[in-house]
Amino acid sequence: MLKKYSSRRQFLNYGKLSLLFLINSCSNTSRRIRISLQSSFYPKSLKDTFPSNWKQENTNFSKLELETYAKKIFNSDFILINDGWINKINFESFQNINNLLLNEKLNLKSKEYLNGLKEYQRNKLFPIGVVPYAVILKNNKDLIYDARKSWDFLLDEKLKGKVIFPESPRIIMSISKRINAKNSLSKLKSQAMLFDDQNPINWLINSKASVAIIPYSLGVRYLKVDSRLSIVFPDKGVPLIWNFLLSKSKINNQILIDWIKSFEKISTIDKLANQGWYLPFNNPYSRSKYNINNKKNTFAPSKICWENSWSFLPINKKDKSNLEDFWNQSLIP
Repeated sequence: MLKKYSSRRQFLNYGKLSLLFLINSCSNTSRRIRISLQSSFYPKSLKDTFPSNWKQENTNFSKLELETYAKKIFNSDFILINDGWINKINFESFQNINNLLLNEKLNLKSKEYLNGLKEYQRNKLFPIGVVPYAVILKNNKDLIYDARKSWDFLLDEKLKGKVIFPESPRIIMSISKRINAKNSLSKLKSQAMLFDDQNPINWLINSKASVAIIPYSLGVRYLKVDSRLSIVFPDKGVPLIWNFLLSKSKINNQILIDWIKSFEKISTIDKLANQGWYLPFNNPYSRSKYNINNKKNTFAPSKICWENSWSFLPINKKDKSNLEDFWNQSLIP
């Protein structure tokens, strides 16, 4: 009887150990890498590069003060952000990333951007993509030639009240500086129908608007289905949106390195570029995407456009306030 009891107790103990092992195994298997991003900003071809065991957390960086989004950031291993949100990030929460031999992958333009940042930011931000702004014209193919040369075409009389601008005074002021006209900012503002970042392409298609200035990655798919639309990248350059990877995780760095390396497949580079996303890498095939002859491919910025394009570094509150004052003081003629 004692022997029987002992074997039963032993059996139950084995059962407990097996259950614990099973739970632990499931826990390890289900451990998924979490990557947080504002999903609507990123093309499908980029999200398709995420390994199957990664979980996407959709985050709204304009609402970081809300508990839901703050928790997503806190619990994520990796985070994708664009340059407009750098000042929203608490860099103390992130790991140094550019010391993983990743920095050698970057091209000159991305290194120049990083060099303009503060050191504590530079070490933790890895440029993972750059998106050029594009000019989308509706039913105005006669303007394409002038628009390719410079931004001066925006002051054309027939565009008055028919231009959709980004909801960013900084971007609009930067464009005005590249227009050869006195009081170019106030004249540019007088051409506006509205300032919108949420649904500019819908406004363009469904209103009297004739022009929209939008991130290329948000508008490229419409060009293939709406024959009224044309795309232009002025030779004088376009504003650029930089996108960065941050790492909160202390997991094996090889996981991150392998993911970055996966971008360098020719098929992946092509898919990303076709959706308006350019890799800022020193890869020979990636570099070829910045040397396009516009006569052969109008669906991409030309080499001269890339050379003349410009970026925006983070600004402090005082500089931002000064820019806003200048914007508000500019008079419409």
